[in-house]
Amino acid sequence: MIDPSDPPEVQIAKQARIIEALINRAERGHEVGGTAYSLFQSAITLQAKVWEKTKDLEKALDTLGRASSELEIAYQTQERMQRNLADAMVAMEGGFALFSEDRLQVCNTQFRRLLPDVEPLIKPGLAFDDYLRAVEVSKSLASEEDAGVKAVRRSPASGLPEAPGHGFSSFVIALRNDRWFQISCRQTTSGNIAVLQTEITDLVRENRREKDRLIDQQAHLLQAAFDHMSLGVCTFSSDGELLVHNERFSALLGLPLPLLKKGASFQRILEHIERHEIVDRKSRRPELARWFKALRRGETVQQHFRRRDGMRLDMRLHSLPDDGFIVSLMDVTAETEAAALLEQRVAERTAELTEANRQLQVHAAEQTKIEGALRLAKEAAESAHVSKTRFLAAASHDLLQPINAAKLYLSTLTETVEEGGAREVVNRLNRSFTSIETLLQALLDISRLDSSGAEFNITSFSIGNMLQGLSEDLAPLAAEKRIELRIVPSSRWVTSDQRYLMRSVQNLVVNAIQYTERGRVLVGCRLAGTRLRIEVWDTGIGISETDQARVFKEFTRGGGGKGTGMGLGLSIVERACRHLDHPVRLVSRPGVGSMFSIEVPLAAPGHVTVYENPVVEAAPTGDLDLIVMVVENDADELHAMTQKLEGWGASVLAAGSTLEAISLMQEIGTPPDIVLADYQLDEEDNGIETIRTLRALAGCEIPAIIISANRHRDFQAQADEMSFAVLTKPVQLVRLRALIDWKTRARVA
Repeated sequence: MIDPSDPPEVQIAKQARIIEALINRAERGHEVGGTAYSLFQSAITLQAKVWEKTKDLEKALDTLGRASSELEIAYQTQERMQRNLADAMVAMEGGFALFSEDRLQVCNTQFRRLLPDVEPLIKPGLAFDDYLRAVEVSKSLASEEDAGVKAVRRSPASGLPEAPGHGFSSFVIALRNDRWFQISCRQTTSGNIAVLQTEITDLVRENRREKDRLIDQQAHLLQAAFDHMSLGVCTFSSDGELLVHNERFSALLGLPLPLLKKGASFQRILEHIERHEIVDRKSRRPELARWFKALRRGETVQQHFRRRDGMRLDMRLHSLPDDGFIVSLMDVTAETEAAALLEQRVAERTAELTEANRQLQVHAAEQTKIEGALRLAKEAAESAHVSKTRFLAAASHDLLQPINAAKLYLSTLTETVEEGGAREVVNRLNRSFTSIETLLQALLDISRLDSSGAEFNITSFSIGNMLQGLSEDLAPLAAEKRIELRIVPSSRWVTSDQRYLMRSVQNLVVNAIQYTERGRVLVGCRLAGTRLRIEVWDTGIGISETDQARVFKEFTRGGGGKGTGMGLGLSIVERACRHLDHPVRLVSRPGVGSMFSIEVPLAAPGHVTVYENPVVEAAPTGDLDLIVMVVENDADELHAMTQKLEGWGASVLAAGSTLEAISLMQEIGTPPDIVLADYQLDEEDNGIETIRTLRALAGCEIPAIIISANRHRDFQAQADEMSFAVLTKPVQLVRLRALIDWKTRARVA
């Protein structure tokens, strides 16, 4: 009935009402009962309840006394803090004021007396904005001319805060007695505004003295620079009075020193030159009125003179910002003589050209010989281009060999490194080698397509399988850029080179992902008569009409050079589709997106002819409990492949040639479970001979995989004939692991 959280006076009032109700109840009980025992019993009950309520009242009074004591202590603490704050404000060197809820609460004497005409306004309750306006219009502030600075005005761009809640601001005011103060306004965490007035007069005066010293120093430096100039320089005020000159000016005109005193008239100097005939009489007379009018218009006046001794002088007058002007004199004797000599040489050269024109007619007869020589040079250039193409194609094995070894080592290192920083370095190396591999494959593809004997394997195949493989390969790249990649399935069959067509579509999709910042990339097929048009749509940056004509050239990237890569992807698409007679089309709008398409001939559905190795959706993760024979003539790649296979749990027989492989197989007395051999070994040795020899010795068909950069059609046909798989370098380890498992399981089956 009584809430302990209520104030003591409320609790006492409630208890009084309860006691009164109990007394009334006892009286009613006496009237109803009428017996002595009932009266006695009611009195006992009433007395017990009165005692209980009396104790509650005593507790409430005790609680009220303690609360009163604590309140008295709080009042004393507040008074002590206010006295400490007042003492601290008095002891401060600058002015200080505290505004709470945009109203002045407390300030010290220095703050109040800074501006005499503002002092009457500084009282508790003064609004913060009123204080700023009063400071702004105070008559104690120095004018712009007195202060030497531009006056501060209350505007959105000024340093004065418009209202509380702006964090921190500071501005400087100048008083008429050459005193300077910095006023800083800072908002506290509780929403109050603290204003601090700090005198910076000594700092301003010191800066002023330093400025004057620097000006004097610069004046000396300027005079020294004038004195060492090869030009004669002299400056005049707006009234034509001399200010500064150098010795070269007087030397070029032969003027006496008294005439070049500060304040001398420019007209007097010209009269002296004319009176003493310092310049030739044939020189143009000075026109001062015309000169001064041109200078006032901001133009440059130029005049040439010739001294009596033959020296040529070039005089130029330039206007200065303060309506003065500067006169420069230059000795142009050498230049004038050179010009005359040049004119003479021009005349001589004209005569020579006339003679040369006559001789050109004689050389016309030799033009036929020159054209013949040009044809020979063209044939030599074409031969060099063919040699270059053949060299790149032949060197693919040597180029891809170290990359393959490095990727094997990086794969092993990725599985062993656990430290975060080292793992990041390994990941960056993996990405770098992937970029190198991509660029190298692009260069090799271009070299193959540019060669006159480029080989193509034209077959009929389902376009749906190719698109599904593209979706699996490029989905991570699109996910990394947060681009929606959608590839519409198709059941159509086409006739083309499957590898080059897949590479071309892959390049188009990769380009679309790279040049799309947001949105999606859509790949689908559309019938076009007897052809199937493969279209790649994107919502990227688009390609301007100017860039559309050159994006298919090597090392060209659209969109102002954005994106990654070397700009070879579209060049490969253009070359491959030109050889395959597949029309390529581009439609694009800048800022909207692009559409690339490739048209290929339709084919009747049939049986799939597999020229590529089977793709397993996911490589097994268990240990390889196999004996693997690895034949590789490169020691680094052999070591890297051995480490990778042993990391997968396989027992590896490492050999550098066919003879070493035979020796190892005879030593263990049993054929290996699978053979991994490089195609190109030392001298006449190769991986195909290794497989043929080991199978002959074992008397059975050992599963085998050839790892090579060779992509010729004959090589693939031989692989089909001998039933071994082919992996191109650099090897994709996921595919290698899946292929090993597939080949060995097929043998067991």
